[in-house]
Amino acid sequence: MKEGCRRIGVFCVGNKLMLDDGLGTAVYEELVERYEIPENVELFDLGCLSLDMIERVREFDVIITVDAVDGTDAEPGTVFRFEPDAMARRTGATASLHDLKLVDLFDAAALLGYEAQGLCLGMQVENPSPVVATIGLTPKVAAALPLLVETTAGELARLGSPLSRRAVSED
Repeated sequence: MKEGCRRIGVFCVGNKLMLDDGLGTAVYEELVERYEIPENVELFDLGCLSLDMIERVREFDVIITVDAVDGTDAEPGTVFRFEPDAMARRTGATASLHDLKLVDLFDAAALLGYEAQGLCLGMQVENPSPVVATIGLTPKVAAALPLLVETTAGELARLGSPLSRRAVSED
């Protein structure tokens, strides 16, 4: 890794057994499949964000969380970019579907002396809570998935760590 290069963690959050709640996992899978990831960037398929990640915060200069959001009154598939404090301790608009939010993780890490810059990328979902376990995304969210993947790649480029597309293999 180049000296002076910022370490970036991308925390993809979600449960792929619960329709649109699996959005973060879907973004993770697309990023791994489509792109070569620079040495200074580490991707995580986390399931649900938890305090287990607190020790990892100290390893990064920047943490991007990719998650499903609900309650924004926007159309399903709408992509949002916000700072962790914008969704801190809120319900409704820009609320993560998960109980532990990035800002909570940062608050806990700060108490231990760890600091990282945070950024949240999310998408308004259509059905985050199916009655039965269901793998996959709803049609509107699935159609917008490439936009969230490209938004994530764009943020990495903005932070000085552009992704390179993988060569397409011909079978």
